[in-house]
Amino acid sequence: MFFRKKIEQKKGEENVRVHIFVSGRVQGIFFRENTKKKAEKLAISGWVKNLRDGRLEAIFEGDRENIEKMVNWAKKGPIWAKIDDFSLVREDYQGEFKEFSIEYDI
Repeated sequence: MFFRKKIEQKKGEENVRVHIFVSGRVQGIFFRENTKKKAEKLAISGWVKNLRDGRLEAIFEGDRENIEKMVNWAKKGPIWAKIDDFSLVREDYQGEFKEFSIEYDI
């Protein structure tokens, strides 16, 4: 049975949103699954997916402190990853996600 953890933001937190792209050895090594586990641990909502060009893309929403922790983790990824390039765009917080998911567009 599969359970999804609902993400709830606490009042008074400064919520932010970031959109990242990661390239290198980031597909086929459980990067998405590890990203989801880390995001859920940090109460971050959003999604992560593999792109056809070999990169990984993710959107993270949550409180500023946990987003910074998530970004720092994503710059390294799981132990099997080799990050060649990392880009981040800060966007306006939208609060559109209830949880963190893995998207399967490929």
